[in-house]
Amino acid sequence: MTSLGSWRSTLDPTRMMQVDVTHWQMQEHYQRTEQLTIEEPFEIRIEHRSLAVIMRTPGDDFELAWGFLFSEGLIQRPSDVLALEYEQDAEGLPLPNVINVTLRSAALLEASLPTCLPPGNFARHFAVSSSCGLCGKDSIENAMRTALPLEQPDTLAIKATVLYKLAQSLRGQQTVFSYTGGLHAAGLFSCDGELLLLREDVGRHNAVDKLIGYGLMHDLGQTRSLYPYRERVLLVSGRTSFEIVQKALLARIPCLAAISAPSSLAVELADSGGITLVGFLRDVAMNVYTHPERIV
Repeated sequence: MTSLGSWRSTLDPTRMMQVDVTHWQMQEHYQRTEQLTIEEPFEIRIEHRSLAVIMRTPGDDFELAWGFLFSEGLIQRPSDVLALEYEQDAEGLPLPNVINVTLRSAALLEASLPTCLPPGNFARHFAVSSSCGLCGKDSIENAMRTALPLEQPDTLAIKATVLYKLAQSLRGQQTVFSYTGGLHAAGLFSCDGELLLLREDVGRHNAVDKLIGYGLMHDLGQTRSLYPYRERVLLVSGRTSFEIVQKALLARIPCLAAISAPSSLAVELADSGGITLVGFLRDVAMNVYTHPERIV
Protein backbone atom coordinates (compact mmCIF):
# COMPACT_ATOMS: atom_id res chain seq x y z
CA MET A 1 0.00 0.00 0.00
CA THR A 2 1.70 3.17 -1.15
CA SER A 3 -1.23 5.53 -0.82
CA LEU A 4 -4.26 5.86 1.37
CA GLY A 5 -6.07 8.30 -0.86
CA SER A 6 -6.44 12.02 -0.30
CA TRP A 7 -4.76 13.21 2.88
CA ARG A 8 -5.83 16.81 2.50
CA SER A 9 -8.23 18.48 4.88
CA THR A 10 -10.97 20.12 2.85
CA LEU A 11 -11.26 23.87 3.35
CA ASP A 12 -15.03 23.75 3.71
CA PRO A 13 -17.32 26.60 4.83
CA THR A 14 -19.20 24.07 6.97
CA ARG A 15 -16.04 23.77 9.08
CA MET A 16 -15.38 27.49 9.67
CA MET A 17 -17.34 30.63 10.40
CA GLN A 18 -16.51 34.33 10.58
CA VAL A 19 -16.99 36.45 13.69
CA ASP A 20 -16.30 40.09 14.45
CA VAL A 21 -13.87 40.66 17.32
CA THR A 22 -12.26 43.57 19.11
CA HIS A 23 -8.52 43.12 18.70
CA TRP A 24 -6.15 44.75 21.19
CA GLN A 25 -2.51 45.55 20.41
CA MET A 26 -0.73 47.23 23.31
CA GLN A 27 -3.04 50.15 24.19
CA GLU A 28 -4.79 50.32 20.83
CA HIS A 29 -7.84 48.34 19.77
CA TYR A 30 -9.92 47.98 16.64
CA GLN A 31 -12.54 45.75 15.02
CA ARG A 32 -11.60 42.94 12.70
CA THR A 33 -12.92 39.61 11.39
CA GLU A 34 -11.63 36.26 12.64
CA GLN A 35 -12.28 32.67 11.60
CA LEU A 36 -13.63 30.14 14.11
CA THR A 37 -13.64 26.37 13.89
CA ILE A 38 -17.19 25.07 13.86
CA GLU A 39 -18.05 22.61 16.63
CA GLU A 40 -21.33 20.72 16.40
CA PRO A 41 -22.87 17.66 18.06
CA PHE A 42 -22.77 14.44 16.06
CA GLU A 43 -25.03 11.56 17.05
CA ILE A 44 -24.39 7.90 16.32
CA ARG A 45 -27.42 5.62 16.44
CA ILE A 46 -27.60 1.85 16.25
CA GLU A 47 -30.85 0.49 14.88
CA HIS A 48 -32.26 4.04 15.25
CA ARG A 49 -31.46 4.14 18.99
CA SER A 50 -29.01 6.72 20.31
CA LEU A 51 -25.58 5.36 21.19
CA ALA A 52 -23.42 8.47 21.62
CA VAL A 53 -23.26 12.18 20.98
CA ILE A 54 -19.81 13.45 20.03
CA MET A 55 -18.75 17.08 19.82
CA ARG A 56 -16.80 17.31 16.60
CA THR A 57 -15.81 19.40 13.60
CA PRO A 58 -18.13 18.58 10.67
CA GLY A 59 -16.59 16.56 7.88
CA ASP A 60 -15.52 12.94 7.44
CA ASP A 61 -18.48 11.92 9.62
CA PHE A 62 -18.70 8.40 8.24
CA GLU A 63 -15.03 7.85 9.03
CA LEU A 64 -15.61 9.14 12.55
CA ALA A 65 -18.53 6.76 13.06
CA TRP A 66 -16.55 3.76 11.78
CA GLY A 67 -13.53 4.63 13.91
CA PHE A 68 -15.58 5.26 17.03
CA LEU A 69 -17.45 1.97 16.73
CA PHE A 70 -14.18 0.10 16.29
CA SER A 71 -12.32 1.91 19.07
CA GLU A 72 -15.18 1.28 21.51
CA GLY A 73 -15.26 -2.43 20.70
CA LEU A 74 -18.71 -2.45 19.10
CA ILE A 75 -17.31 -3.86 15.87
CA GLN A 76 -14.22 -5.93 15.14
CA ARG A 77 -14.12 -5.85 11.34
CA PRO A 78 -15.82 -4.11 8.40
CA SER A 79 -18.20 -7.00 7.80
CA ASP A 80 -19.78 -6.39 11.22
CA VAL A 81 -21.59 -3.38 9.71
CA LEU A 82 -24.36 -4.01 7.21
CA ALA A 83 -25.20 -0.36 6.60
CA LEU A 84 -24.10 3.06 7.77
CA GLU A 85 -26.12 6.01 6.52
CA TYR A 86 -27.56 9.34 7.53
CA GLU A 87 -30.68 9.05 9.67
CA GLN A 88 -33.92 10.37 8.20
CA ASP A 89 -36.50 12.63 9.78
CA ALA A 90 -40.26 12.05 9.77
CA GLU A 91 -40.48 13.36 6.21
CA GLY A 92 -37.75 11.10 4.92
CA LEU A 93 -35.11 13.82 4.67
CA PRO A 94 -31.53 13.11 5.85
CA LEU A 95 -30.40 14.48 9.21
CA PRO A 96 -26.90 15.84 8.50
CA ASN A 97 -25.54 15.37 12.03
CA VAL A 98 -27.06 11.96 12.79
CA ILE A 99 -25.81 8.62 11.44
CA ASN A 100 -27.64 5.32 11.84
CA VAL A 101 -25.74 2.03 11.92
CA THR A 102 -27.15 -1.37 11.10
CA LEU A 103 -25.04 -4.17 12.57
CA ARG A 104 -24.69 -7.64 11.13
CA SER A 105 -26.58 -9.31 13.98
CA ALA A 106 -28.55 -8.52 17.10
CA ALA A 107 -26.23 -10.79 19.05
CA LEU A 108 -23.27 -8.64 18.07
CA LEU A 109 -25.06 -5.56 19.37
CA GLU A 110 -26.11 -7.05 22.70
CA ALA A 111 -22.66 -8.54 23.28
CA SER A 112 -21.13 -5.08 22.96
CA LEU A 113 -23.37 -3.37 25.51
CA PRO A 114 -22.11 -2.50 28.99
CA THR A 115 -23.23 -4.99 31.61
CA CYS A 116 -24.52 -2.18 33.81
CA LEU A 117 -27.33 -1.45 31.37
CA PRO A 118 -30.41 -3.59 30.73
CA PRO A 119 -30.64 -5.16 27.24
CA GLY A 120 -32.09 -2.84 24.64
CA ASN A 121 -31.44 0.30 26.69
CA PHE A 122 -28.15 1.92 25.78
CA ALA A 123 -29.03 5.51 24.95
CA ARG A 124 -26.14 7.91 25.62
CA HIS A 125 -24.01 5.48 27.60
CA PHE A 126 -20.78 6.68 26.01
CA ALA A 127 -19.13 9.68 27.63
CA VAL A 128 -16.63 11.08 25.14
CA SER A 129 -13.96 12.74 27.27
CA SER A 130 -10.24 12.74 27.98
CA SER A 131 -10.61 10.74 31.19
CA CYS A 132 -11.15 7.00 31.26
CA GLY A 133 -12.66 7.05 34.75
CA LEU A 134 -10.76 3.95 35.86
CA CYS A 135 -7.64 3.43 37.92
CA GLY A 136 -4.45 2.88 35.96
CA LYS A 137 -4.10 -0.82 36.67
CA ASP A 138 -7.68 -1.60 35.68
CA SER A 139 -7.38 0.53 32.55
CA ILE A 140 -4.27 -1.30 31.35
CA GLU A 141 -5.79 -4.72 32.06
CA ASN A 142 -9.02 -3.84 30.27
CA ALA A 143 -7.14 -2.49 27.26
CA MET A 144 -4.92 -5.55 26.98
CA ARG A 145 -7.97 -7.81 27.08
CA THR A 146 -9.31 -5.88 24.10
CA ALA A 147 -6.12 -5.92 22.03
CA LEU A 148 -3.11 -8.18 22.29
CA PRO A 149 0.36 -6.62 22.26
CA LEU A 150 1.99 -6.04 18.89
CA GLU A 151 4.02 -8.94 17.62
CA GLN A 152 7.61 -8.79 18.86
CA PRO A 153 10.22 -8.63 17.63
CA ASP A 154 9.56 -6.96 14.29
CA THR A 155 11.93 -5.60 11.68
CA LEU A 156 10.49 -2.10 11.54
CA ALA A 157 13.20 0.59 11.52
CA ILE A 158 12.45 4.31 11.44
CA LYS A 159 15.20 6.85 10.97
CA ALA A 160 15.37 9.58 13.59
CA THR A 161 15.93 12.11 10.80
CA VAL A 162 12.61 11.05 9.26
CA LEU A 163 10.76 11.56 12.54
CA TYR A 164 12.24 15.03 12.94
CA LYS A 165 10.52 16.16 9.72
CA LEU A 166 7.04 14.86 10.52
CA ALA A 167 5.83 17.72 12.71
CA GLN A 168 6.66 20.35 10.09
CA SER A 169 5.04 18.22 7.39
CA LEU A 170 1.85 17.86 9.44
CA ARG A 171 1.67 21.52 10.35
CA GLY A 172 2.23 22.59 6.77
CA GLN A 173 -0.88 20.73 5.61
CA GLN A 174 -3.30 21.72 8.42
CA THR A 175 -5.42 23.92 6.19
CA VAL A 176 -8.25 24.70 8.61
CA PHE A 177 -5.85 25.23 11.53
CA SER A 178 -4.00 27.78 9.42
CA TYR A 179 -7.14 29.91 9.35
CA THR A 180 -8.52 29.28 12.85
CA GLY A 181 -5.72 28.07 15.11
CA GLY A 182 -8.32 25.91 16.85
CA LEU A 183 -7.96 22.35 15.60
CA HIS A 184 -6.07 19.20 16.49
CA ALA A 185 -4.61 17.04 13.77
CA ALA A 186 -3.68 13.39 13.30
CA GLY A 187 -1.44 12.33 10.45
CA LEU A 188 -0.57 8.87 9.17
CA PHE A 189 2.93 8.60 7.70
CA SER A 190 4.97 5.95 5.96
CA CYS A 191 8.24 4.94 7.58
CA ASP A 192 9.96 7.08 4.96
CA GLY A 193 8.11 10.19 6.14
CA GLU A 194 5.45 10.42 3.43
CA LEU A 195 2.19 11.92 4.65
CA LEU A 196 -0.51 9.44 3.63
CA LEU A 197 -3.58 10.68 5.46
CA LEU A 198 -4.47 13.75 7.52
CA ARG A 199 -7.56 14.58 9.53
CA GLU A 200 -8.35 17.69 11.61
CA ASP A 201 -10.92 18.01 14.37
CA VAL A 202 -11.60 19.91 17.58
CA GLY A 203 -10.92 16.64 19.40
CA ARG A 204 -7.66 14.67 19.18
CA HIS A 205 -9.62 11.45 19.68
CA ASN A 206 -11.96 12.32 16.82
CA ALA A 207 -9.07 12.99 14.44
CA VAL A 208 -7.55 9.59 15.21
CA ASP A 209 -10.92 7.85 14.90
CA LYS A 210 -11.32 9.40 11.45
CA LEU A 211 -7.99 7.94 10.35
CA ILE A 212 -8.93 4.51 11.67
CA GLY A 213 -12.40 4.84 10.18
CA TYR A 214 -10.88 5.51 6.76
CA GLY A 215 -9.13 2.15 6.93
CA LEU A 216 -12.35 0.40 7.88
CA MET A 217 -14.45 2.13 5.21
CA HIS A 218 -12.03 1.13 2.49
CA ASP A 219 -11.14 -2.24 4.08
CA LEU A 220 -7.46 -1.58 3.50
CA GLY A 221 -6.48 -4.73 5.35
CA GLN A 222 -8.22 -6.76 2.61
CA THR A 223 -8.77 -9.55 5.13
CA ARG A 224 -12.09 -8.31 6.55
CA SER A 225 -10.21 -6.88 9.54
CA LEU A 226 -8.50 -3.56 10.19
CA TYR A 227 -4.76 -4.07 10.04
CA PRO A 228 -3.60 -1.87 7.16
CA TYR A 229 -1.40 0.32 9.34
CA ARG A 230 1.18 -2.20 10.58
CA GLU A 231 4.14 -0.28 9.18
CA ARG A 232 2.92 3.27 9.71
CA VAL A 233 3.68 6.16 12.05
CA LEU A 234 0.83 8.06 13.69
CA LEU A 235 1.54 11.68 14.64
CA VAL A 236 -0.88 13.65 16.78
CA SER A 237 -0.83 17.31 17.72
CA GLY A 238 -0.88 18.12 21.40
CA ARG A 239 -0.39 15.54 24.12
CA THR A 240 -0.80 11.76 24.03
CA SER A 241 -3.46 10.32 26.31
CA PHE A 242 -4.24 6.74 27.30
CA GLU A 243 -7.12 6.66 24.81
CA ILE A 244 -4.92 7.71 21.89
CA VAL A 245 -2.48 4.89 22.62
CA GLN A 246 -5.37 2.46 22.96
CA LYS A 247 -6.70 3.44 19.53
CA ALA A 248 -3.22 3.02 18.00
CA LEU A 249 -2.91 -0.41 19.61
CA LEU A 250 -6.28 -1.55 18.29
CA ALA A 251 -5.29 -0.40 14.78
CA ARG A 252 -1.88 -2.14 15.22
CA ILE A 253 0.10 1.05 14.61
CA PRO A 254 3.66 0.37 15.84
CA CYS A 255 4.89 3.95 16.30
CA LEU A 256 2.97 6.83 17.85
CA ALA A 257 4.49 10.31 18.05
CA ALA A 258 3.22 13.59 19.49
CA ILE A 259 4.23 17.21 19.55
CA SER A 260 3.74 17.39 23.32
CA ALA A 261 4.00 15.05 26.32
CA PRO A 262 2.33 11.70 27.00
CA SER A 263 0.49 10.89 30.20
CA SER A 264 1.84 8.30 32.61
CA LEU A 265 -0.91 5.85 31.69
CA ALA A 266 -0.20 6.35 27.98
CA VAL A 267 3.43 5.36 28.56
CA GLU A 268 2.41 2.27 30.54
CA LEU A 269 0.00 1.08 27.87
CA ALA A 270 2.48 1.74 25.05
CA ASP A 271 5.10 -0.27 26.91
CA SER A 272 2.72 -3.17 27.56
CA GLY A 273 1.34 -3.06 24.03
CA GLY A 274 4.66 -2.98 22.20
CA ILE A 275 4.23 0.52 20.73
CA THR A 276 7.14 2.90 20.24
CA LEU A 277 5.95 6.10 21.90
CA VAL A 278 7.60 9.42 21.03
CA GLY A 279 6.89 12.73 22.73
CA PHE A 280 8.07 16.35 22.44
CA LEU A 281 8.82 15.82 18.74
CA ARG A 282 10.11 19.23 17.76
CA ASP A 283 12.78 20.36 15.30
CA VAL A 284 15.68 17.95 15.88
CA ALA A 285 14.77 16.64 19.33
CA MET A 286 12.40 14.07 20.81
CA ASN A 287 11.85 11.78 23.78
CA VAL A 288 11.39 8.07 23.08
CA TYR A 289 9.49 6.66 26.04
CA THR A 290 8.96 3.02 25.03
CA HIS A 291 10.42 0.47 22.63
CA PRO A 292 13.29 2.65 21.33
CA GLU A 293 14.70 -0.25 19.31
CA ARG A 294 12.64 0.80 16.27
CA ILE A 295 14.36 4.20 16.06
CA VAL A 296 17.68 4.15 14.19
